[in-house]
Amino acid sequence: MVRVTTTNRRGVLRAGAGLVTGGAFAAGCGAGQDARPGATTAAHPGSAPPADASGRPAATSHAAPAPRAYAGLPAQISHGPRTRPQVALTFHGQGDPDFAESLLSTAEQHGARLTVLAVGTWLDQHPGLARRILDGGHDLGNHTQRHISVNAMAEAEARKEITDCADRLKRLTGSIGTWFRPSRSPTASPLVTRLARAAGYPHVLSYDVDSLDYTRPGADAVTRRVLAEVRGGSVVSLHFGYPDTVAALPAVLHELDRRHLRAVTTTELLS
Repeated sequence: MVRVTTTNRRGVLRAGAGLVTGGAFAAGCGAGQDARPGATTAAHPGSAPPADASGRPAATSHAAPAPRAYAGLPAQISHGPRTRPQVALTFHGQGDPDFAESLLSTAEQHGARLTVLAVGTWLDQHPGLARRILDGGHDLGNHTQRHISVNAMAEAEARKEITDCADRLKRLTGSIGTWFRPSRSPTASPLVTRLARAAGYPHVLSYDVDSLDYTRPGADAVTRRVLAEVRGGSVVSLHFGYPDTVAALPAVLHELDRRHLRAVTTTELLS
């Protein structure tokens, strides 16, 4: 288990994707966990992504794609085709922006692409990260405005949670994002599913592999859990806000590559 202290925190980040500096942690989205919105620091401007694993320069100024409806797929999607040697690593976007930068850079160095479901208040504090995510070739979506239990809200309040985050995304990127995922639950209630569709998201993105990284079990435990459950078509739930995840990602990507499973965006997984 990785234990992060003031003195070894740099080592954990270096294990992820190079030297970065510290910040606070974000809360995860497992059912029944407490609401602990992650404290963050001052606005963190996005930076240009490095070349990918093949040596090609990473693309920049990506157009922001809009949501699309996938014929034959349910309103709530938990995984993609099992016959494809691909998986989607999806990250709840909240918490220390340096952890986010480290995870994005690690993925790009391995030729992998991620799906980021961003919290609106996080985008307010770190607006440069929206374009940073897209310029790295990753998917960007909506994870509600305040990261509280959207399924438990009255209709008007739940609608506002979805549309406020969509408005932030559109202002920053020109699109409401490709995906919506509810906060504080792996699946959306029928009401939230309907409200998400009305806001422009034909599908709710769930997952079939939960890393449980928000419980802070240590990097080895995160790695073991993901690799024990992942298979072709899997959608994996991870978080930006935890050092265990930063330290675990290189090992996860290495083993996926050994199994001939490519980490792609959810859009690519389902296309």
